[in-house]
Amino acid sequence: MQIGRGYDQVAVGDRFESGMTMTETHIVLGAGLFGDLNPLHINETFAAGSHFHGRVAHGYLTSNVLAAQLGMIFHGTALAYVEHHVRFLAPVRAGDTLAVAWVVTAKADKPKWQGGVVTLDGTCTNQDGVVVATAEGRILVRDA
Repeated sequence: MQIGRGYDQVAVGDRFESGMTMTETHIVLGAGLFGDLNPLHINETFAAGSHFHGRVAHGYLTSNVLAAQLGMIFHGTALAYVEHHVRFLAPVRAGDTLAVAWVVTAKADKPKWQGGVVTLDGTCTNQDGVVVATAEGRILVRDA
């Protein structure tokens, strides 16, 4: 398997994109795995009467869709995902196809680690073009 990008292989302005469809399975497994059985996520009757007008995916699932892409971009070179800040702007539902885009906004050399910290801004958009979440991440990455 080819390793991901190294610190020395990315530059400010680089853009990375991916996409996936949030499924019913993601939501159900997430609820069970993390023990978040809030009825907004698992009870259609309850959720239909909420301001969301139906069940929604857990915020951490949307957050993980964003974070997972960084894990793939830097697989094999990442030393630590050191920060992840997310702002949720719209609900995500089973069946939504999410487009994720990250842009490198800064780099900070860390010679001790033979690489540095890459800072990226992320956007997660649904199939209707609605931005459902924005994020900022910082990842410590070694040179390739």
